[in-house]
Amino acid sequence: MTLTKNKKVFVSGCFDMLHSGHVAFFKEAASFGDLYVGIGSDATIEELKGRHTINSEQERLYMINAIKHVKQAFVNSGSGMLDFEADLKALQPDFFVVNEDGYSPDKEELCNALNIELHVLQRIPDAGLPERSTTAIRTSAGNCSLPYRIDLAGTWIDQPYVSKYHPGWALTVSLEPIIEYNERCGMSTSTRNAAKKIWPYYLPLEKPQKLAEILFKFENTPGSTLISGAQDAIGICMPGLVRHYYDNAYWPLKFESIHDESILSWLEAHISMALLWPREKDLDLLKETYITESNVKALALAADAVWDAIKAKDLKQFAAGFLESFNAQTTMFPAMVNAKVNKEIEKYKDKALAWKLAGAGGGGYLILVSEQPIEGTMRINIRRKDIVL
Repeated sequence: MTLTKNKKVFVSGCFDMLHSGHVAFFKEAASFGDLYVGIGSDATIEELKGRHTINSEQERLYMINAIKHVKQAFVNSGSGMLDFEADLKALQPDFFVVNEDGYSPDKEELCNALNIELHVLQRIPDAGLPERSTTAIRTSAGNCSLPYRIDLAGTWIDQPYVSKYHPGWALTVSLEPIIEYNERCGMSTSTRNAAKKIWPYYLPLEKPQKLAEILFKFENTPGSTLISGAQDAIGICMPGLVRHYYDNAYWPLKFESIHDESILSWLEAHISMALLWPREKDLDLLKETYITESNVKALALAADAVWDAIKAKDLKQFAAGFLESFNAQTTMFPAMVNAKVNKEIEKYKDKALAWKLAGAGGGGYLILVSEQPIEGTMRINIRRKDIVL
Protein backbone atom coordinates (compact mmCIF):
# COMPACT_ATOMS: atom_id res chain seq x y z
CA MET A 1 0.00 0.00 0.00
CA THR A 2 1.42 3.40 -1.06
CA LEU A 3 0.83 6.34 1.28
CA THR A 4 -0.01 9.68 -0.38
CA LYS A 5 2.22 12.48 0.81
CA ASN A 6 0.29 15.47 2.16
CA LYS A 7 0.59 18.72 0.27
CA LYS A 8 2.49 21.52 2.00
CA VAL A 9 0.78 24.88 2.53
CA PHE A 10 2.52 28.09 3.56
CA VAL A 11 1.10 31.31 4.99
CA SER A 12 2.94 34.33 6.32
CA GLY A 13 1.98 37.39 8.33
CA CYS A 14 2.19 39.34 11.55
CA PHE A 15 -0.61 37.53 13.46
CA ASP A 16 -0.38 39.94 16.35
CA MET A 17 -3.19 39.90 18.93
CA LEU A 18 -4.36 36.45 17.77
CA HIS A 19 -8.12 36.33 17.13
CA SER A 20 -10.86 34.22 15.55
CA GLY A 21 -10.20 35.72 12.10
CA HIS A 22 -6.66 34.36 12.20
CA VAL A 23 -7.88 30.92 13.26
CA ALA A 24 -10.51 30.89 10.49
CA PHE A 25 -7.77 31.79 8.00
CA PHE A 26 -5.54 28.98 9.28
CA LYS A 27 -8.46 26.55 9.14
CA GLU A 28 -9.24 27.37 5.51
CA ALA A 29 -5.58 27.35 4.49
CA ALA A 30 -5.10 23.96 6.17
CA SER A 31 -7.83 22.52 3.93
CA PHE A 32 -5.19 22.49 1.17
CA GLY A 33 -2.73 20.36 3.18
CA ASP A 34 -0.24 20.52 6.06
CA LEU A 35 -0.03 24.14 7.17
CA TYR A 36 3.26 25.93 7.87
CA VAL A 37 3.10 29.48 9.24
CA GLY A 38 5.90 32.02 8.90
CA ILE A 39 5.56 35.04 11.15
CA GLY A 40 7.25 38.41 10.74
CA SER A 41 9.88 39.19 13.34
CA ASP A 42 9.36 42.10 15.72
CA ALA A 43 11.98 44.07 13.77
CA THR A 44 10.32 43.43 10.40
CA ILE A 45 6.88 44.51 11.64
CA GLU A 46 8.31 47.71 13.08
CA GLU A 47 9.96 48.39 9.71
CA LEU A 48 6.79 47.78 7.68
CA LYS A 49 4.10 49.08 10.05
CA GLY A 50 6.02 51.75 11.91
CA ARG A 51 5.01 50.39 15.32
CA HIS A 52 5.97 47.78 17.89
CA THR A 53 3.97 44.56 18.14
CA ILE A 54 1.60 44.00 21.05
CA ASN A 55 2.84 40.40 21.42
CA SER A 56 6.49 39.52 20.89
CA GLU A 57 7.58 37.05 18.23
CA GLN A 58 8.14 34.43 20.95
CA GLU A 59 4.57 34.84 22.23
CA ARG A 60 3.08 34.80 18.75
CA LEU A 61 5.07 31.70 17.85
CA TYR A 62 3.94 29.91 21.01
CA MET A 63 0.26 30.65 20.41
CA ILE A 64 0.23 29.79 16.71
CA ASN A 65 2.01 26.48 17.29
CA ALA A 66 -0.77 25.63 19.78
CA ILE A 67 -3.49 25.87 17.08
CA LYS A 68 -4.61 22.46 15.84
CA HIS A 69 -4.75 23.54 12.17
CA VAL A 70 -1.04 24.44 12.18
CA LYS A 71 1.62 21.82 11.62
CA GLN A 72 4.56 24.13 12.33
CA ALA A 73 5.16 27.84 12.87
CA PHE A 74 8.49 29.69 12.72
CA VAL A 75 9.87 33.24 12.56
CA ASN A 76 10.75 34.27 9.02
CA SER A 77 14.49 34.61 8.62
CA GLY A 78 14.55 37.65 6.33
CA SER A 79 13.28 41.22 6.46
CA GLY A 80 10.95 43.48 4.47
CA MET A 81 7.81 42.45 2.60
CA LEU A 82 9.41 39.21 1.38
CA ASP A 83 10.96 38.28 4.73
CA PHE A 84 9.89 34.66 4.11
CA GLU A 85 11.68 34.22 0.76
CA ALA A 86 14.55 32.03 2.02
CA ASP A 87 12.15 29.98 4.17
CA LEU A 88 9.80 29.48 1.23
CA LYS A 89 12.64 28.17 -0.92
CA ALA A 90 13.72 25.79 1.85
CA LEU A 91 10.19 24.56 2.61
CA GLN A 92 9.15 24.16 -1.05
CA PRO A 93 5.39 24.15 -0.37
CA ASP A 94 2.77 23.27 -2.96
CA PHE A 95 0.56 26.24 -2.05
CA PHE A 96 1.04 29.77 -0.75
CA VAL A 97 -2.19 31.13 0.73
CA VAL A 98 -2.90 34.83 1.41
CA ASN A 99 -5.86 37.03 2.33
CA GLU A 100 -7.01 39.78 -0.03
CA ASP A 101 -5.02 42.42 1.84
CA GLY A 102 -1.99 40.11 1.90
CA TYR A 103 -1.65 39.72 -1.86
CA SER A 104 1.17 41.54 -3.65
CA PRO A 105 2.68 41.20 -7.14
CA ASP A 106 6.06 40.38 -5.61
CA LYS A 107 4.53 37.35 -3.88
CA GLU A 108 2.91 36.23 -7.12
CA GLU A 109 6.18 36.64 -9.03
CA LEU A 110 8.09 34.65 -6.40
CA CYS A 111 5.49 31.85 -6.44
CA ASN A 112 5.64 31.66 -10.24
CA ALA A 113 9.42 31.42 -10.13
CA LEU A 114 9.29 28.59 -7.56
CA ASN A 115 6.33 26.79 -9.19
CA ILE A 116 4.12 27.33 -6.11
CA GLU A 117 0.37 27.77 -6.50
CA LEU A 118 -0.87 31.06 -5.01
CA HIS A 119 -4.38 31.15 -3.49
CA VAL A 120 -6.10 34.40 -2.44
CA LEU A 121 -8.82 33.94 0.19
CA GLN A 122 -11.62 36.28 1.17
CA ARG A 123 -11.94 37.34 4.80
CA ILE A 124 -14.88 35.19 5.88
CA PRO A 125 -15.43 34.55 9.61
CA ASP A 126 -16.25 31.05 10.83
CA ALA A 127 -19.93 30.24 11.27
CA GLY A 128 -21.64 32.31 13.95
CA LEU A 129 -18.60 34.52 14.62
CA PRO A 130 -18.17 38.24 13.81
CA GLU A 131 -15.57 39.45 11.32
CA ARG A 132 -12.32 40.21 13.11
CA SER A 133 -9.14 42.11 12.28
CA THR A 134 -6.14 43.03 14.38
CA THR A 135 -6.58 46.68 13.39
CA ALA A 136 -10.18 46.76 14.63
CA ILE A 137 -9.22 45.07 17.90
CA ARG A 138 -6.32 47.47 18.43
CA THR A 139 -8.70 50.37 17.84
CA SER A 140 -11.44 49.09 20.18
CA ALA A 141 -8.80 48.38 22.84
CA GLY A 142 -7.88 52.04 22.98
CA ASN A 143 -4.92 51.92 20.63
CA CYS A 144 -4.39 54.37 17.78
CA SER A 145 -7.53 54.84 15.68
CA LEU A 146 -6.32 57.78 13.59
CA PRO A 147 -7.62 57.79 10.01
CA TYR A 148 -5.64 57.37 6.82
CA ARG A 149 -6.33 59.17 3.56
CA ILE A 150 -6.29 58.59 -0.17
CA ASP A 151 -5.95 61.30 -2.80
CA LEU A 152 -8.51 60.97 -5.58
CA ALA A 153 -7.57 63.78 -7.97
CA GLY A 154 -5.65 67.02 -8.37
CA THR A 155 -2.97 66.29 -5.80
CA TRP A 156 0.48 67.84 -6.27
CA ILE A 157 -1.43 71.09 -6.71
CA ASP A 158 -1.07 71.56 -2.94
CA GLN A 159 2.55 72.55 -3.61
CA PRO A 160 3.09 76.24 -4.56
CA TYR A 161 5.67 75.29 -7.18
CA VAL A 162 2.76 73.60 -8.98
CA SER A 163 -0.25 75.83 -8.26
CA LYS A 164 1.68 78.99 -9.21
CA TYR A 165 1.18 77.94 -12.82
CA HIS A 166 -2.56 77.40 -12.47
CA PRO A 167 -4.86 77.26 -9.40
CA GLY A 168 -7.04 74.27 -8.71
CA TRP A 169 -8.59 71.77 -6.32
CA ALA A 170 -7.18 68.64 -4.72
CA LEU A 171 -9.62 65.87 -3.69
CA THR A 172 -9.01 63.67 -0.66
CA VAL A 173 -10.98 60.96 1.11
CA SER A 174 -10.54 60.16 4.80
CA LEU A 175 -10.42 56.42 5.55
CA GLU A 176 -11.28 54.42 8.64
CA PRO A 177 -8.28 52.31 9.74
CA ILE A 178 -9.93 48.97 8.91
CA ILE A 179 -6.49 47.60 8.04
CA GLU A 180 -3.02 48.78 8.97
CA TYR A 181 -1.57 50.22 5.79
CA ASN A 182 2.16 49.82 5.19
CA GLU A 183 4.69 52.60 5.60
CA ARG A 184 6.01 54.42 2.49
CA CYS A 185 3.00 53.31 0.45
CA GLY A 186 1.21 56.57 -0.34
CA MET A 187 -1.24 56.44 2.56
CA SER A 188 0.17 59.52 4.33
CA THR A 189 1.70 57.39 7.09
CA SER A 190 4.41 59.98 7.80
CA THR A 191 1.81 62.66 8.50
CA ARG A 192 -0.25 60.15 10.46
CA ASN A 193 2.83 59.34 12.56
CA ALA A 194 3.23 63.07 13.21
CA ALA A 195 -0.43 63.19 14.27
CA LYS A 196 0.21 60.42 16.80
CA LYS A 197 2.61 62.73 18.62
CA ILE A 198 -0.22 65.20 19.21
CA TRP A 199 -3.16 62.80 19.47
CA PRO A 200 -1.80 59.31 20.32
CA TYR A 201 -5.13 57.45 20.18
CA TYR A 202 -7.82 59.35 18.28
CA LEU A 203 -8.68 62.74 16.83
CA PRO A 204 -10.31 65.10 19.32
CA LEU A 205 -13.87 66.26 18.67
CA GLU A 206 -12.88 69.65 17.32
CA LYS A 207 -13.61 71.35 14.03
CA PRO A 208 -11.84 69.13 11.46
CA GLN A 209 -10.42 72.04 9.46
CA LYS A 210 -8.85 73.42 12.63
CA LEU A 211 -7.29 70.02 13.41
CA ALA A 212 -5.91 69.80 9.88
CA GLU A 213 -4.26 73.19 10.22
CA ILE A 214 -2.76 72.25 13.60
CA LEU A 215 -1.35 69.03 12.15
CA PHE A 216 0.01 70.78 9.05
CA LYS A 217 1.83 73.37 11.15
CA PHE A 218 3.10 70.74 13.60
CA GLU A 219 4.58 68.58 10.85
CA ASN A 220 6.12 71.54 9.02
CA THR A 221 8.07 73.34 11.69
CA PRO A 222 9.64 76.74 10.90
CA GLY A 223 12.82 76.30 8.89
CA SER A 224 11.75 73.03 7.24
CA THR A 225 13.49 72.65 3.90
CA LEU A 226 10.84 70.28 2.50
CA ILE A 227 7.21 71.20 3.18
CA SER A 228 4.72 68.34 3.23
CA GLY A 229 1.61 69.14 1.22
CA ALA A 230 -1.48 70.18 3.16
CA GLN A 231 -3.54 67.45 1.49
CA ASP A 232 -2.10 64.85 3.87
CA ALA A 233 -3.20 66.67 7.03
CA ILE A 234 -6.55 67.55 5.47
CA GLY A 235 -7.21 63.99 4.30
CA ILE A 236 -6.49 62.60 7.77
CA CYS A 237 -8.41 65.19 9.79
CA MET A 238 -11.39 66.09 7.60
CA PRO A 239 -13.96 63.26 7.18
CA GLY A 240 -15.82 62.30 4.04
CA LEU A 241 -14.79 63.55 0.61
CA VAL A 242 -13.14 66.98 0.70
CA ARG A 243 -11.77 69.22 -1.98
CA HIS A 244 -9.42 72.11 -1.20
CA TYR A 245 -8.38 74.97 -3.48
CA TYR A 246 -4.78 76.13 -3.94
CA ASP A 247 -3.35 79.21 -5.62
CA ASN A 248 0.41 79.60 -5.16
CA ALA A 249 0.25 78.88 -1.42
CA TYR A 250 0.76 75.94 0.95
CA TRP A 251 -2.61 76.26 2.66
CA PRO A 252 -5.86 76.17 0.63
CA LEU A 253 -7.98 79.26 0.14
CA LYS A 254 -11.27 77.37 0.43
CA PHE A 255 -12.82 74.00 1.17
CA GLU A 256 -15.87 72.05 0.00
CA SER A 257 -16.96 68.66 1.31
CA ILE A 258 -19.42 65.86 0.60
CA HIS A 259 -21.00 63.88 3.45
CA ASP A 260 -24.08 62.58 1.65
CA GLU A 261 -24.41 58.92 2.63
CA SER A 262 -25.59 57.78 -0.80
CA ILE A 263 -22.55 59.35 -2.48
CA LEU A 264 -20.03 58.01 0.04
CA SER A 265 -21.54 54.52 -0.21
CA TRP A 266 -21.41 54.78 -3.99
CA LEU A 267 -17.71 55.65 -3.82
CA GLU A 268 -17.01 52.72 -1.49
CA ALA A 269 -18.73 50.38 -3.94
CA HIS A 270 -16.54 51.47 -6.86
CA ILE A 271 -13.10 52.00 -5.31
CA SER A 272 -10.69 49.28 -4.26
CA MET A 273 -6.97 49.06 -3.60
CA ALA A 274 -4.17 46.65 -4.43
CA LEU A 275 -0.89 46.51 -2.54
CA LEU A 276 2.25 46.88 -4.64
CA TRP A 277 5.48 47.48 -2.67
CA PRO A 278 6.92 50.29 -0.52
CA ARG A 279 8.27 53.31 -2.36
CA GLU A 280 12.07 53.19 -2.64
CA LYS A 281 13.71 55.42 -0.05
CA ASP A 282 16.03 57.04 -2.59
CA LEU A 283 13.32 57.76 -5.20
CA ASP A 284 13.69 61.38 -6.39
CA LEU A 285 10.39 62.48 -7.90
CA LEU A 286 11.71 66.00 -8.55
CA LYS A 287 14.75 64.95 -10.56
CA GLU A 288 12.82 65.25 -13.83
CA THR A 289 9.66 67.36 -13.94
CA TYR A 290 7.49 69.01 -16.58
CA ILE A 291 5.52 71.50 -14.52
CA THR A 292 4.00 73.90 -17.03
CA GLU A 293 0.84 75.98 -17.26
CA SER A 294 -0.81 73.56 -19.69
CA ASN A 295 0.07 70.48 -17.63
CA VAL A 296 -1.11 71.98 -14.34
CA LYS A 297 -4.29 73.21 -16.02
CA ALA A 298 -4.95 69.64 -17.21
CA LEU A 299 -4.56 68.46 -13.60
CA ALA A 300 -6.99 71.11 -12.35
CA LEU A 301 -9.60 70.38 -15.03
CA ALA A 302 -9.43 66.65 -14.30
CA ALA A 303 -10.05 67.30 -10.59
CA ASP A 304 -13.11 69.41 -11.49
CA ALA A 305 -14.41 66.58 -13.70
CA VAL A 306 -13.94 64.00 -10.91
CA TRP A 307 -15.82 66.17 -8.39
CA ASP A 308 -18.76 66.77 -10.75
CA ALA A 309 -18.94 63.07 -11.69
CA ILE A 310 -18.97 61.96 -8.06
CA LYS A 311 -21.78 64.37 -7.19
CA ALA A 312 -23.77 62.99 -10.13
CA LYS A 313 -22.74 59.39 -9.30
CA ASP A 314 -21.69 59.04 -12.94
CA LEU A 315 -19.25 56.12 -12.95
CA LYS A 316 -18.13 56.52 -16.55
CA GLN A 317 -17.25 60.19 -16.13
CA PHE A 318 -15.70 59.54 -12.71
CA ALA A 319 -13.38 56.93 -14.19
CA ALA A 320 -12.46 59.20 -17.11
CA GLY A 321 -11.60 62.14 -14.84
CA PHE A 322 -9.76 59.87 -12.40
CA LEU A 323 -7.52 58.57 -15.18
CA GLU A 324 -7.02 62.06 -16.64
CA SER A 325 -5.86 63.27 -13.23
CA PHE A 326 -3.36 60.42 -12.92
CA ASN A 327 -2.09 61.02 -16.45
CA ALA A 328 -1.64 64.72 -15.66
CA GLN A 329 0.33 63.81 -12.52
CA THR A 330 2.63 61.39 -14.31
CA THR A 331 3.16 63.82 -17.18
CA MET A 332 4.50 66.36 -14.70
CA PHE A 333 6.33 63.81 -12.53
CA PRO A 334 7.31 60.86 -14.77
CA ALA A 335 9.25 59.14 -11.95
CA MET A 336 5.88 58.34 -10.31
CA VAL A 337 5.68 55.33 -12.61
CA ASN A 338 8.22 52.87 -13.96
CA ALA A 339 8.22 49.62 -15.91
CA LYS A 340 7.40 47.61 -12.79
CA VAL A 341 4.40 49.80 -11.90
CA ASN A 342 3.14 49.79 -15.49
CA LYS A 343 3.33 46.01 -15.55
CA GLU A 344 0.98 45.82 -12.56
CA ILE A 345 -1.41 48.36 -14.06
CA GLU A 346 -1.64 46.20 -17.19
CA LYS A 347 -2.99 43.33 -15.08
CA TYR A 348 -6.06 45.37 -14.14
CA LYS A 349 -6.89 47.03 -17.45
CA ASP A 350 -9.48 44.39 -18.33
CA LYS A 351 -11.08 44.59 -14.86
CA ALA A 352 -10.89 48.26 -13.89
CA LEU A 353 -12.21 51.40 -15.56
CA ALA A 354 -9.42 53.59 -14.17
CA TRP A 355 -6.40 53.48 -11.89
CA LYS A 356 -3.88 55.67 -10.13
CA LEU A 357 -1.18 55.33 -7.51
CA ALA A 358 -1.82 56.41 -3.96
CA GLY A 359 0.45 59.26 -2.93
CA ALA A 360 3.61 60.26 -4.74
CA GLY A 361 4.06 57.01 -6.65
CA GLY A 362 6.91 54.63 -7.30
CA GLY A 363 4.94 51.86 -5.59
CA GLY A 364 2.61 51.74 -2.60
CA TYR A 365 -1.03 51.04 -3.32
CA LEU A 366 -2.82 51.03 -6.65
CA ILE A 367 -6.27 52.65 -6.39
CA LEU A 368 -8.76 51.14 -8.82
CA VAL A 369 -12.16 52.31 -10.07
CA SER A 370 -14.43 49.50 -11.24
CA GLU A 371 -18.07 48.70 -11.85
CA GLN A 372 -17.92 45.55 -9.72
CA PRO A 373 -15.52 44.59 -6.90
CA ILE A 374 -12.25 43.17 -8.24
CA GLU A 375 -11.22 39.83 -6.77
CA GLY A 376 -8.08 39.99 -4.68
CA THR A 377 -8.29 43.73 -3.95
CA MET A 378 -9.12 45.58 -0.73
CA ARG A 379 -12.27 47.61 -0.16
CA ILE A 380 -12.23 51.00 1.54
CA ASN A 381 -14.31 52.39 4.40
CA ILE A 382 -14.78 56.16 4.20
CA ARG A 383 -14.85 57.97 7.53
CA ARG A 384 -18.19 59.63 8.14
CA LYS A 385 -18.68 63.08 9.62
CA ASP A 386 -17.89 63.44 13.32
CA ILE A 387 -20.45 65.03 15.63
CA VAL A 388 -18.88 68.17 17.07
CA LEU A 389 -20.76 69.68 20.00
